[in-house]
Amino acid sequence: MIRQKMKELSAPEVKMLKQTAIRTLALSASQNAETMQGFAYVYASVPAIKLFYSEKEDRIAAYRRHFTIFNTTPTCAGFITGLTASMEKEAAVDRNFDTASISAVKTALMGPLAGIGDSIFWGSVRTIATGIGLSFALSGNVLGPILMLLIHNGICHFSRYYGPFLGYIYGTKLVSDMSESGVLSKITKYATLVGMLTVGAMTCTMVTVPLAFETTIGGAPFTLQSVFDGIIPNLLPLLLVLLVLKMLQKGIRSTTIIYGMLIAGVIGKYLGVF
Repeated sequence: MIRQKMKELSAPEVKMLKQTAIRTLALSASQNAETMQGFAYVYASVPAIKLFYSEKEDRIAAYRRHFTIFNTTPTCAGFITGLTASMEKEAAVDRNFDTASISAVKTALMGPLAGIGDSIFWGSVRTIATGIGLSFALSGNVLGPILMLLIHNGICHFSRYYGPFLGYIYGTKLVSDMSESGVLSKITKYATLVGMLTVGAMTCTMVTVPLAFETTIGGAPFTLQSVFDGIIPNLLPLLLVLLVLKMLQKGIRSTTIIYGMLIAGVIGKYLGVF
């Protein structure tokens, strides 16, 4: 079925998807604290962007669109790159196409595919390949590590290679149907809401600003932290997150903010503030 569909693609599209499949290998090699696999995703999307957009401004807008946080099982990422390639094709043809939906679809798919990919490729395929390889290696047979690599990477190869084709071929129809039914706009809306809820939950559960100032007033212990907690629980973490958001909006790099907070934390601990 997929091979028959692949024959219906034009030569430039086939070339683009093959290049995309190869470039998804960079997802395992390019990681950073700011966008995770985002830089490698842009690299994998370059062939599609160059194919569908002739204007420099449109290409730059597409590069910026994809240079956002992305993180999923690299073996399964090909499907998403193929799907977003089909959406870029639609956006290049239809100027009224909602390009925000491209990022929304990426966000919506990377989590589920990460769960599937980790279970199948990391949890099952790698374990089986390692077991077979070990059975040979324990007897001193050099085929042990060779078989392990061939079995694991051989199976993963099919997902890496055909993933972009599956996403691209079925993605065009999928995106068209979703757009006409209004599902695409809902995904965009709900993905934004989920992101905001996640940030809110992380603010109160993972961000802490413990103040160390303590004293005694009228024989009763007094802590500055309890004052802020009495006004609004987790008020200081909220203010810190809002401050970081303001700095990001002003164009300050996230890595600069992280290093600044690290230095402030060390100095604050030394001075007895935190």
